[in-house]
Amino acid sequence: MKNKKQNIILIILVILLVTGPLIFVQSGHFGGSDDKGTEQIKKNDPSYKVWAHPLWTPPSGEIETLLFTLQGSLGTGIIAYIFGYARGKNKSQREAEQLAEEETSNHVSD
Repeated sequence: MKNKKQNIILIILVILLVTGPLIFVQSGHFGGSDDKGTEQIKKNDPSYKVWAHPLWTPPSGEIETLLFTLQGSLGTGIIAYIFGYARGKNKSQREAEQLAEEETSNHVSD
């Protein structure tokens, strides 16, 4: 019952995190940190010339968003795998220790 209540709370929080920005951002324009950084640099030094350029520019904004999302998803998957592997390894190690303790207690009682 505790897990069910916890899962419901987590689902509600995820829904709020996803829908919150859509509700509270009125302009409909989501600017990235790159845009803000470029604006600030141009404001502080109008003569600044860009010295780094992308190797490849996606043909459309949708493809750029898709690639950005895929990159984030891949990174999240790798991090989740590492955490899951570490947790499984710890659980396996604890079970092995418990089994060893049970065997030593069985040998002592025999």
